[in-house]
Amino acid sequence: MIRSRLLQGRAVARIISSRGLSTQQYHEVADECLESILAAYEALSEKVPEVEVELSQGVLSLELPHLGAYVINKQPPNKQIWLASPVSGPKRFDYVDEKWVYARDKSTLGAILKSETLQAVNQELGLDLE
Repeated sequence: MIRSRLLQGRAVARIISSRGLSTQQYHEVADECLESILAAYEALSEKVPEVEVELSQGVLSLELPHLGAYVINKQPPNKQIWLASPVSGPKRFDYVDEKWVYARDKSTLGAILKSETLQAVNQELGLDLE
């Protein structure tokens, strides 16, 4: 797991948010997250060809039928991942307890993507960011 590579001890990991990560650690976990999202949507696009996804230089572009364009990108100065969704709007996620969490309502990036993808294409997204 990411945390076992980055941090020693579960108690320490619980109190460290993305802002407590080193720059290198942030890039490792953020890149792994974006690559996991890319792989999940590439697999989904084999079943639903209208799904389009691309990852370039820390920016993931996604097009879901009936919903529109998403942008998910790294924000290194803040050590966050930002989501621009045509459904739920803009959100900024911090890395907490091995999850990318939206501080305002504690929703996770993975849960939002799964829910909105199901709404768009009536297919489960094989994504495990938790």
